[in-house]
Amino acid sequence: MILFDTHAHYDHEDFDPDRNKVLNGLVEKDIGLVLNAASDIESSKKAIELSQKYDFIYASVGIHPHEAKHAGDISEVKELADIQKVVAIGEIGLDYYYDLSPRDIQLEVFSSQIEIALEMDMPVIIHDRDAHRDCLETVKKYPGLKGVFHCYSGSAEMAKEIVKLGMYISFAGPLTYKNAKRAVEAARIIPKDRILIETDCPYLSPEPYRGKRNFSGYLINTAVKLAEILEITTEEAARITLDNGKKLFGV
Repeated sequence: MILFDTHAHYDHEDFDPDRNKVLNGLVEKDIGLVLNAASDIESSKKAIELSQKYDFIYASVGIHPHEAKHAGDISEVKELADIQKVVAIGEIGLDYYYDLSPRDIQLEVFSSQIEIALEMDMPVIIHDRDAHRDCLETVKKYPGLKGVFHCYSGSAEMAKEIVKLGMYISFAGPLTYKNAKRAVEAARIIPKDRILIETDCPYLSPEPYRGKRNFSGYLINTAVKLAEILEITTEEAARITLDNGKKLFGV
């Protein structure tokens, strides 16, 4: 069994004490591929460094909605996206929960990076927190856009709309939580060829590790839960999500 963690943050300071040890041990946890997602220019560069050091790591580059107010000239995103093993623009999107950047600026930076992705024929990794309507409406403005709504928290109804647009939906540790009714309902109705899994580590550890630092070794717990929801084996869930991730990101 091989698992693809389609969204991780190994550039995060939480991994500073033991990053190499953690990454070198992932093969023993059945992790075959990892996509290290960025949140700003600095983390984009760190993601690229990791991808160049480890064969199984790929990178995305982009500016998170939290950092939108500091984005300035985003032309560097395009320059970094042209580097080998960069396979997506992200994570980008909207976050109306924390509102760390003004919403109009979030929307502007989101749209600008979508345009870069389309110009470079790359998928996007979308962060959507409490901004479901605006995220969906923004994506609808760009026919042909490919990508994924990561760590999905929307409704089953919205999931249907996302899939109709040709996008993928990814589930993280919260799928295993007892109160994950909406996520479970969404996972149940999404076509199997549109589902991904991720950790979003070091955040959002699945049960029974909730509250601890997350890492790709815990991805199996999300795979087990997804398999239960879809009424398939864990091996089949791993294969489906691996194939979907490889297809979307071209790896």
